[in-house]
Amino acid sequence: MEQMLSRQEVSDAVGDMGWRFLLGTVRTSVPVGSLAQGAEVAAHAVAVCGDHADEHLCVDIRPGRVVLTLQSLRRAAVTARDIELARRVSGVVREAGLRTEPEIGAEAPRSVQILEIAIDALDIAAIRPFWKAVLGYTDEAGADGPKDPLVDPVGQGPAIWFQQMDRARPQRNRIHLDVSVPHDEASRRIEAALAAGGRLVSALQAPAFWVLADTEGNEACVTTWQGRD
Repeated sequence: MEQMLSRQEVSDAVGDMGWRFLLGTVRTSVPVGSLAQGAEVAAHAVAVCGDHADEHLCVDIRPGRVVLTLQSLRRAAVTARDIELARRVSGVVREAGLRTEPEIGAEAPRSVQILEIAIDALDIAAIRPFWKAVLGYTDEAGADGPKDPLVDPVGQGPAIWFQQMDRARPQRNRIHLDVSVPHDEASRRIEAALAAGGRLVSALQAPAFWVLADTEGNEACVTTWQGRD
């Protein structure tokens, strides 16, 4: 059950259940009518995951939605066990008269997503310790090298990753946001950004990521799991 799965295998396995694969996790949202109902959903999810809850399940409870995330924390990856737990959670949510969904579409506040901050650097190993210290961040499981990403140990802040520069670019912004969205949300998000005055800088790496910019040239990337194998 701890076998790691490919991106395509994960996406295929969870899509029909209303979950989406995002950056080494599977994530879904359960619309609820109150904080109390959200707490009930969380309790059901924890119970149905049983002894595996602490090592696989993360829950964010808000008055209108509960966001559920599954990942094998020790490996920072999705395994066959996570897929099985997603099935169990979706089943118990249905029994409560609710649904697991990625919140894609005009009626949703936004889709499930993960935010990362990318920092361009000439010497990643030299600046990484500063960002680790100033943010109180830690190494991701299995990724403790001098150029690896940093993560919030309590899962509240966005991950930080470092992009290698080949030369100094003083007139270009050196920090940008990566917004990882469900693969079937990307085109909608890009269209909305362009309609809001943005421009497409590059689609050469699509569907892994599209580079967008605002009217002053500040960049953000819309990313998906696709095109990364």
